[in-house]
Amino acid sequence: MLLRYMPLTFKSDIVRLRYFSFVFSLLLVTLSAAFYGLKNFNYGIDFKGGIMIEVRSKNPIPLATVRSDLSKLNIGDVTVQEFGSANDLLIKFEQPENGLEGKDLVVKKISDTFKDQFEIRRTETVGPKQGKELIQNGILAILYGLLAILVYIWFRFEWQFGLCAVIALLQNALVVFGYYSIFQVEFNTTAIVAVLTTIGYTINDTVVIYDRIRENLRKYKRKPIPDLINLSINETLSRTLMTSGTTLVALFSLYFFGGEVIASYSLPIIVGVVIGTYSSIFIAGPLLLNFNLRLLQKEEDTP
Repeated sequence: MLLRYMPLTFKSDIVRLRYFSFVFSLLLVTLSAAFYGLKNFNYGIDFKGGIMIEVRSKNPIPLATVRSDLSKLNIGDVTVQEFGSANDLLIKFEQPENGLEGKDLVVKKISDTFKDQFEIRRTETVGPKQGKELIQNGILAILYGLLAILVYIWFRFEWQFGLCAVIALLQNALVVFGYYSIFQVEFNTTAIVAVLTTIGYTINDTVVIYDRIRENLRKYKRKPIPDLINLSINETLSRTLMTSGTTLVALFSLYFFGGEVIASYSLPIIVGVVIGTYSSIFIAGPLLLNFNLRLLQKEEDTP
């Protein structure tokens, strides 16, 4: 089988490349922060406020057709997505400048255009205040997630492992945010989900590597720490690459065949999986060299 061509263990000198990987990571984070300062995010209606209309069609309507017809109404940026079933759609557009009168006019335009195709079930207004609250809650969700991971790794391993894991995860989150800022992809609630998914996926690979490092600390009492970390990463590298590879196959399938809404959601997760795999290999493990793991090795040697 094809997977048999993947060696069980590698002999790469990953630790020796740590300074290059540290500099590369610093450049990625700096670039992400720079673009955020220059462009900020392209906030979606969820965050900057707007109008949401839920409609139900008698028969399934292709989303491309609905988007094309809505673009002819000149009502600004509009997003359309399925809502529950193929017959239920959610239409979102920006709050018109002339307030309630403009909103009613836009809703009437949509109703008149599609009166033979679907009925409007409900209309909701999302204000800027609600958008700010969503942003704050999203940031808090990410910070709480990182804190929970720090505590978990601390108790399962040692505080050095927890700190290094959070540094690597924070880099991944910032790079995914940078993707949204650099390419001006609409930043909405799915962006928060994409970041949390990236963090959750990456910590799984990191824990596997850390677990092997802990095992080798017990197994090789006199082995130099750089060699021990390098050996641990190489021993788990085939597992990391195969796991990431199969995950990317699924994500690329969603991107190419899942439709516009699924594609816009899956692409940032693809970016997150790639950068997460890189960080678990080249960042999370080598960062431990900045802490005195020799003390842990001696503790393991103490009866």
